Amino acid sequence: MTRRWRRYSETDKALMWDRWQKGDSLAKIARLFDREHPSIERIIRETGGIRPPPRRRSRLALTLAEREEISRGVVIGQSIRSIAASLERAPSTICREINRNGGRGNYRATKADQAAWERARRPKPCKLACNRKLSRVVARKLQRNWSPEQIGGWLKRIHPRDENARVSHETIYRTLFVQARGALKKELLQYLRSKRAMRRSRHKTLKGEGLGQITGTVSIRERPASVEDRAVPGHWEGDLIIGSKRSQVATLVERQTRYVMLAKVDGKDTETVINALIKQAHQLPRELYKSLTWDRGSEMADHKRFTLATDIQVYFCDPQSPWQRGSNENTNRLLRQYFPKGTDLSVHSQAKLNAVARQLNERPRKTLDYESPVERFNQCVASTD
Repeated sequence: MTRRWRRYSETDKALMWDRWQKGDSLAKIARLFDREHPSIERIIRETGGIRPPPRRRSRLALTLAEREEISRGVVIGQSIRSIAASLERAPSTICREINRNGGRGNYRATKADQAAWERARRPKPCKLACNRKLSRVVARKLQRNWSPEQIGGWLKRIHPRDENARVSHETIYRTLFVQARGALKKELLQYLRSKRAMRRSRHKTLKGEGLGQITGTVSIRERPASVEDRAVPGHWEGDLIIGSKRSQVATLVERQTRYVMLAKVDGKDTETVINALIKQAHQLPRELYKSLTWDRGSEMADHKRFTLATDIQVYFCDPQSPWQRGSNENTNRLLRQYFPKGTDLSVHSQAKLNAVARQLNERPRKTLDYESPVERFNQCVASTD
């Protein structure tokens, strides 16, 4: 069952921006709305990660209450001057209001008020878009790996009295991040030291997000050659598949036989995941569980405890390299037939997970010359007896 598309209210968006400015990740914000992070990223990226200023009506603009008075006056046939006098407005203001919103025959206060709000969207022209010469200067300096702050400071120094020849570093950042401004090309983002495509909060930190916290890791590049070429059984790849309501299931795939094991996990914290993996490892003969390859998710922060309890070496993939666990990634795609994205995985018992794993393990596989993983795995079990 897939989740319905959600329309975020202005209150929802305000909460998103509050959390983003506090340094929360897109994934963490998305969990507040029981959604995946792309739906939040779409809103944040629209303005380059920079919170748009709150919109306010001009104190000179007509209010909804005044428009309702105009509507009542039109219905009873009052003249323009009479309506204007009762509202203490200029007759020309009332005349333009009625004419631009359907005339006397079609004027509606609520509809006119909403139309005025929409028409009032007049973004301030971007300084770099209006001054192409200055824009070219900024682009050249960016290509020389100058930071926006260096460019802004340099321009202020050489043009101390010419405001039109200067631009602040904040304007440069905003023009780069908000491509709708149309002054600086997106390709110039690569010259920023961070190379980010949108603004991050100064409070943003990798701590608590599972990045950069795992210590004492052994790289996948140090894995023995016999593991790489699948020459011997007993080397596994693992990961978590994620569902709604912060639910997850641990998936394990044996590299040589493609044998699948699934483990119910009640939480993504490292203690819970490691406990589940230790329990799963004790179900197999030692000869058939020699190593485990995982990505760099925070759930494996306590990997040393797993190794001490099982004598199984854990290898870690390079950052953003899921293809290094190709068998596991392929299996996870197959599992989505049984556990669609966006569904609650916590409702499935371990018995249900075992039944799904059994179905996958009994399927003939082309890569195994159409033998099934369970056939190949049983051969390995027999050879260890």
